Amino acid sequence: MSEFEAVLRAEIAHAARELERAQRAGLDHEAHLHSARLLDLLDRATGPGMEASAWVRSDVLAAARENYA
Repeated sequence: MSEFEAVLRAEIAHAARELERAQRAGLDHEAHLHSARLLDLLDRATGPGMEASAWVRSDVLAAARENYA
């Protein structure tokens, strides 16, 4: 695993955790911000051809897409 991928994985995991935390706390604005961050990081991963969406639980990914819609 390259350093880029390792950092990207860590950032995606952090954004996913923060999204879940914000949702549990009922912080809609924060959930929106973390959703945007998560989706941006996943988009960046597609450039080098990584399938990063598999790194995030499907329910968290669906919530991010819903929060950012």
